Amino acid sequence: MHTFVLGGIRSGKTALAERLASGTHNSVVYLATATAGDDEMRMRIQRHQQQRPAEWGLEEEPLALAAVLARHALSQDPPCLLVDCMSLWLSNLLHAGEETFAREREAFLEQVNHYPGKLVIVSNEVGLGTIGMDPLTRRFADELGWLNQSLAAVSDRVVMSIAGLPMVLKP
Repeated sequence: MHTFVLGGIRSGKTALAERLASGTHNSVVYLATATAGDDEMRMRIQRHQQQRPAEWGLEEEPLALAAVLARHALSQDPPCLLVDCMSLWLSNLLHAGEETFAREREAFLEQVNHYPGKLVIVSNEVGLGTIGMDPLTRRFADELGWLNQSLAAVSDRVVMSIAGLPMVLKP
């Protein structure tokens, strides 16, 4: 089963995704897309790491998510992969250039379609906010909206976290 968890900033989406991953009773690998570009982000990453169960695996990959999914798909018993989060990954891709963006986005969606284990993917919902004032912000919102739609279409379950409360959108 593939589960897609959406929510706004500080909506409780990561905590919800972690509960859902724990509930699979599979081994869990946390696939983090964040990079520690400043002290505040380093502290956020450290806080998230300390809150996760010690037995969970961790992979940090800011760009090549498809390669990580492909590698784990070859496991005898593929783990539940908790991918957190699409908005940071998309930002990384946009800064990596058009060729990398197109290649990695397409490859990731392909691997999501074929991953034999359980997936829990986290993303920010940007469609409820204001329209960005600059071209990069508008492109980010557009691309994340389209990515979210693609992931929702191929996921078995879609849940939105609002104020820490899960709202099931699919099935």
